Amino acid sequence: MSKADGQLFSDASHRLTTALEHVDLPDDVLETLKYPKAQLGVSIPVRMDNGELKIFPGYRVRYDDTRGPAKGGVRYHPGVSFDEVQSLAFWMTFKCAALNLPFGGGKGGITVDPKALSRMELERLSRGYVDAIADFIGPDVDILAPDVYTNPMIMGWMMDQYSIIKRQICRGVVTGKPLAIGGSVGRDTATGMGAFFVIEAMKPKLNLNPAQTTVAVQGFGNAGAVVAELLDQAGYKVVAVSDSQGGIYAPQGLDITSIRKQKEASRAMKAVYCEGSVCSLIEHETITNDQLLTLDVDLLIPAALENQITADNATQIQANYIFEVANGPVTSAADAILEQKGVTVFPDILVNAGGVTVSYFEWVQNRSGLYWTEAEVHRQLRQKMVEETETIWLIAQTKQVSVRTAAYAHALNRIGEAVTAQGTRDYYVNHRI
Repeated sequence: MSKADGQLFSDASHRLTTALEHVDLPDDVLETLKYPKAQLGVSIPVRMDNGELKIFPGYRVRYDDTRGPAKGGVRYHPGVSFDEVQSLAFWMTFKCAALNLPFGGGKGGITVDPKALSRMELERLSRGYVDAIADFIGPDVDILAPDVYTNPMIMGWMMDQYSIIKRQICRGVVTGKPLAIGGSVGRDTATGMGAFFVIEAMKPKLNLNPAQTTVAVQGFGNAGAVVAELLDQAGYKVVAVSDSQGGIYAPQGLDITSIRKQKEASRAMKAVYCEGSVCSLIEHETITNDQLLTLDVDLLIPAALENQITADNATQIQANYIFEVANGPVTSAADAILEQKGVTVFPDILVNAGGVTVSYFEWVQNRSGLYWTEAEVHRQLRQKMVEETETIWLIAQTKQVSVRTAAYAHALNRIGEAVTAQGTRDYYVNHRI
């Protein structure tokens, strides 16, 4: 791996170094977390619709499984690399520990532009990926889930292919599946809803008045669109949203439900207000994703890809609070600048943990054969998100550290307990029966 290739992971692991200053753990814990448990690179041959054979690189990383089987999504994107997948698996390790889920961290991906593939090519690619990594995953080893540009249909293909290989139905190897084949209600909205619960838990602590609180959301995909709509419905003033093509900004506020319906119908982002089936454009500005990040708003929600707020643009951030719905949208260099500016960042390993939390619920339901109602999923998700938000905020206030450092310290303590339970240097050197 070249130095350039490893920059994302180096930046991700910097957060661990900072958090270690605020915990008292055996050296064994840091030694355990220095390197990924296992990593796999594969080549996936796909026969294209025109008869051509193409090879796509694929990856899977199990970063740590001290607390349980690895858990993490599979993303399809042209920028997928080993460095990115390893970094995402690293983040997942701490996310699962922060939420007290019995999982370690894993992640996978394929370097591909999924928009350039037909649906049949996409199915062949997805099944080929599972063929290549089948010995590396399993319901008690490493559990797959949706991520960027993967969805319930793709998860269903992957579960089916694994079941074909194992000659038995293995629903627990994948989460985020269609409901008809073992998925959980509430999984499709879980990441955005979890983020909403975090913001609501912080509302009294930050003295937020929804009607006077402006919000900008970068990334109008599944997670970003859900949290934007929930905030809009709760009375917050969502003034800007964007997708990969650009964004829209209206200081008076946007009707997010109408915008979502318009995008689902036409795949175009338009500032519309709808009454029934009649939609009309409202007054707005067209902005870029970079411009959205620097708007004068109360809450900024980066919900797209990593490395969106860097040392280059952090000084221009005007938001008071950043809630990371994407994985790694703020670099460590930007963190330092934002902290100096007085901007409070609520980290991804807390804010976007709703997805893996409901994935855990789905895994539990698959193993028990008992399936929950949507109300029960939402109740348990809210309980988990609020409980851990309260704990992490208390750590931040007590230790006078950033919320990110508090979240990592909280996760580290839980990982440390699991490592210690298996014996550390202190146990072997000093313990006497």
